[in-house]
Amino acid sequence: MDLLRFATAGSVDDGKSTLIGRLLLDSKAIFEDQLEAVEATSRTKGYDYTDLALLTDGLRSEREQGITIDVAYRYFATPRRKFIIADTPGHVQYTRNMVTGASTADLGLVLVDARQGLTEQSRRHAVILSLLRVPHLVLAVNKMDLVGFDEQVFEAIREDFVAFAARLDVPDLEVIPISALKGDNVVTRSASMPWYEGPSLLHHLEHVHIASDRDLRDVRFPVQYVVRPKSDDHHDYRGYAGRVAGGVLKRGDEVMVLPSGLTTRVAGIDLFDEEVEEAFPPMSVVVRLEDDLDVSRGDMVCRPHNAPEATQDVDAMVCWMTREPLRPRQKLAIKHTTRSARAVVKDIRYRLDINTLHRDPEGSELGLNEIGRVTLRTTQQLLLDPYEHNRTTGSFILVDEATGSTVGAGMVN
Repeated sequence: MDLLRFATAGSVDDGKSTLIGRLLLDSKAIFEDQLEAVEATSRTKGYDYTDLALLTDGLRSEREQGITIDVAYRYFATPRRKFIIADTPGHVQYTRNMVTGASTADLGLVLVDARQGLTEQSRRHAVILSLLRVPHLVLAVNKMDLVGFDEQVFEAIREDFVAFAARLDVPDLEVIPISALKGDNVVTRSASMPWYEGPSLLHHLEHVHIASDRDLRDVRFPVQYVVRPKSDDHHDYRGYAGRVAGGVLKRGDEVMVLPSGLTTRVAGIDLFDEEVEEAFPPMSVVVRLEDDLDVSRGDMVCRPHNAPEATQDVDAMVCWMTREPLRPRQKLAIKHTTRSARAVVKDIRYRLDINTLHRDPEGSELGLNEIGRVTLRTTQQLLLDPYEHNRTTGSFILVDEATGSTVGAGMVN
């Protein structure tokens, strides 16, 4: 079974947590004692229904305020596919949390309230998902039961969103009317909306095609660790462990190791205790090479005539994640794949208004939760691809050297 990672986003009180609770409940991913606890809490609050949002809002402050603050990860599976859900917060002051949760997602699920239609937050979430190059987008028009399952209300919201998404880079878009509280069109098709002829949400999640989303053309293998067993049986074994970030590696392939530029061939590929013929994203493997080259953590295995750009000058979109602003000439640590270096901020070219897509060239700094285009100079060469081609080799994080805290996330232009 393959794995689908999807991130949910939406305005406060659009019903994200309730929707995830409904998916978990109807797919039998909840234990009886969990459900009983949620039912008891719902009765204590005076509700005449089971508040499924309590299944995902884990922080006490989230349950008290009825909002999502931190990213909550939930797992469930159906006979067709495994799922990892990142329930991301919708409020503007938690933009950094949404970026974190959606950065590895295959699909973005944006919820809107059928009574409210598209809001500023809904558009902002779509912009962020587009910036993060999430390849599949679903707009779930929730609370259709509160508008009498009216087709005209749904069509107006759908047309509004499709027109807005045309300005973004959204390769695949699906719009589904649902009621998370009642379960309409979440797991099974709804009898209350006979005018809707598309799939239920879970059916779409089970069947959306993600295999071709990963870059299977450009071989990228960042080395994490050199494997040198000390036992007598493996005294001459030397392999390089890591996760394949792009392309397909096969035994006998000619490869080049960066930054040295030396070439060799793949002698073998090991997965746990067996040898495999090929490796592709996102497999974690040990690659053995025919020649004894100087290869260490942070190096990259690629094809001789298809290499990433080796550069010390980085041009990227950066989401800033801490209260102390990002300013020119600031010094930070940078981590890109398995490679670490130090960096200085050369320039902040513009600040992006993620509500209107307006570029503000006068922005001289980036504040908390702001996104802008930044140029950096690093102390050593990084092996970069554009983020739109490879989300692994095209992304990095910025770290405050004094505290060790992650303060920024970058996407290479």
